[in-house]
Amino acid sequence: MLTANETRGADSIAGLTREGYRGIALYSAAGGRCDLDLSDNTNLWGAPPAALRALGTVGATEIARYPAAYEPALAKALADYAGVSPDMIACGCGSDDVLDSAIRAFAEPGEKLCLPDPSFSMIPVFARTNGLRPVAIPLTRWLDADVDAMIETGAQIIYLCSPNNPTGGAFSRRAVEQIVERAPGLVIIDQAYVEFGGDDFTDLASSGRPVLLTRTMSKAFGLAGLRVGYGIGSAELIAEVLKARGPYKVSSLGERASMAAINSDRAWVSEHVEEAVANRTRFRAELARRGIGSLESSANFVLIPVNDCATASRKLEREGICARPLRDLAGIGDAMRIAIGPWNMMQRCLDALVAEDPIGMTTTSGESK
Repeated sequence: MLTANETRGADSIAGLTREGYRGIALYSAAGGRCDLDLSDNTNLWGAPPAALRALGTVGATEIARYPAAYEPALAKALADYAGVSPDMIACGCGSDDVLDSAIRAFAEPGEKLCLPDPSFSMIPVFARTNGLRPVAIPLTRWLDADVDAMIETGAQIIYLCSPNNPTGGAFSRRAVEQIVERAPGLVIIDQAYVEFGGDDFTDLASSGRPVLLTRTMSKAFGLAGLRVGYGIGSAELIAEVLKARGPYKVSSLGERASMAAINSDRAWVSEHVEEAVANRTRFRAELARRGIGSLESSANFVLIPVNDCATASRKLEREGICARPLRDLAGIGDAMRIAIGPWNMMQRCLDALVAEDPIGMTTTSGESK
């Protein structure tokens, strides 16, 4: 039990925090309790061999000194990969860092940030921590972005995730282009999963309009533990993001491994992306054959609507498998998000899904409820 002084201290700290900040909870990851973790959409084949070799050559002096302030060498490698100029690249400690920096740079406290619902769960958090008001707009019945409704919010920042997390679907080019054309401020297009499907919107980021693409080395490139992401936009826009981001955000290890993967192991990445896409198609077909519906996906995961995600999650955990339970998603209801990996993992997951009791899976055809 807290003493009177400790109680007053706790109350005092709560009173010092911003009103819009007090209700924010720490992020809670779903995985870590199972020997087969399919919860976080990382590369289940591992990391590129070139990246692992590069990490083995890091010396004590390199670790003891600060990394490059704004990673010009990595920006050059990423620019070559993306087909843009290096001044159009902002690196960060994961794409989250770039997203957070852009939100801070391009909207005043009290302004709105509009996002689809459902979408990446950290965006409302980044909005509130930067003093913005998040406005969530439900997806259309086809799980596309609702252009008119998003524009009508008048939000200074519009966030789109394509392919979308957690649904896995890619937004139509028409919808994205219309939002870019009509938006009053910055449009952020989160393309963390673009290697696995959906349109590449680099042309929109290169158009001179206020458009920022965010991407990551955590998914297709298998470097989630090193936390490296990047943004693509006009040179003027990127300069503002970097100011908000600040120096020394990418470690020497992350920079070295990322450059090795980009420069020497794109073939490895492409090979495993192709395998992930093939296994995604096969996994959905096997689910359907067993009477289990899933949503169309252009990412490296599949979303399965369920009657009760807590029950479904517990059943999978009893089989040693962690997936991501998602409660009451707009237009969908409860669901389980399952990352795609090598087929032996997916077969084990399939067996667990249908063993004894089909854990309250819906029998949809893949459309939202």
